[in-house]
Amino acid sequence: MKLINIILLVILSNQIQSQSILGLKERARVISEIQKDRLDNLLPKLMDETGIDMWVLITREYNEDPIIKTLLPPTWLNARRRTIIAFYHNKDENKVEKVAIARYNFGENIPSIWNKDEEPNQMAALSKFIESKDPEKIGLNYSEHFALSDGIVKTDYELFMSSISNKMAKRVVSAEELGIRWIETRTEKEMIIYDQLVEITHGIIRDAFSTKVITPGVTTTNDVVWWMRERVNELGLKTWFHPTIDVQRNDVSDLYAFDGKSKFDIIMPGDLVHCDFGITYLTLNTDCQELAYVLKPNETKAPKYLEDALIEGNEVQDIMTGLFEKGKTGNEILSETLRIGKEKGYKPQIYTHPLGTYGHSAGTTIGMWDSQGGVPFNGDFPMNYNTVYAIELNTKVFIEEWNKEIRVMLEEAGTFEETGFRYVNGRQTKLILIGDQRVHLGN
Repeated sequence: MKLINIILLVILSNQIQSQSILGLKERARVISEIQKDRLDNLLPKLMDETGIDMWVLITREYNEDPIIKTLLPPTWLNARRRTIIAFYHNKDENKVEKVAIARYNFGENIPSIWNKDEEPNQMAALSKFIESKDPEKIGLNYSEHFALSDGIVKTDYELFMSSISNKMAKRVVSAEELGIRWIETRTEKEMIIYDQLVEITHGIIRDAFSTKVITPGVTTTNDVVWWMRERVNELGLKTWFHPTIDVQRNDVSDLYAFDGKSKFDIIMPGDLVHCDFGITYLTLNTDCQELAYVLKPNETKAPKYLEDALIEGNEVQDIMTGLFEKGKTGNEILSETLRIGKEKGYKPQIYTHPLGTYGHSAGTTIGMWDSQGGVPFNGDFPMNYNTVYAIELNTKVFIEEWNKEIRVMLEEAGTFEETGFRYVNGRQTKLILIGDQRVHLGN
């Protein structure tokens, strides 16, 4: 209940106030508790499932292994000197022994066992620990195809291999799958945070897509981008990528998000405005794309043909998420989504990615905008429960009134659990109306 009580302090409303965001001290406490829960309850399960009974992570200050970054104590911004962490899975007790072979305890959750006075050589101390546990498989973070599982540098790899016995060297394997599973899997406590994190993201978008920020005929797309950056900074948060704002409208130009032209335009009445925006908070990330319509004088709602186009986008979302299944690969889901969507007369493009402790996170990839035939290796990884994805896609819709196609570009955080797929905090089913204070987010 301690963690939940802290999280419930994040009281969110349509108008996000800075005091709704936890202070740095409270954030550190939450992050430490989240990490302890993951190490105590998630890691034993993942090590058992992937068959690795010792996981060794070696990294150096300012050159951190991406997986080390998911474990950094909240009062550390970087690793210190050469930091070595080892996890040993005691199968009989189903517990993981967590140790640091370093000059410092690795925060509150991983104590240091290295006594430099007794053993001056850090790698020798690591070797002695490994020998004492006699593991069957020793996992190191190297991977040809998955960057987030390829964190050990050449120097540290060679140093490690030359420091351990020949017997143990033969037991070294890639920890690729374990690393991916560690990064991609979300706990119940993290999902409490995720719902509120997406709510914050939606709130910033709603404020950006309002006349508090946009004066039609005056405000540029780039003005809104920098307002979002400033707003995130005011809230004490960070963006993990520079936002995008672009427009599509009824004229001869083709202002698509992918061409670069529409990112520096004046927003006008009658425009369809699109954003791509994500924030980082409490070690998690969001990634959200939504659409707004700028009301013309005397208009109170968006044209039906634009609302109908959004419905088509929602239907493509439903096709893809309806295919989510444990063990199915991203490439299989991509192929089926495109086939079904085209059979229904849509023109879909799918580029959905895992989301979590990284924005473009570990797990199966479901297409890329320039790889609609499948994504080698990353798209072949099987889907697992308790994972979060940025449901990112678009579909082209011909608008007769504009005599052109538009792209309905959508992206929302969704989670795949044993009970099935659900959106973390709803999805957009109605266009946001710029010039109207009402908010349109459905479940």
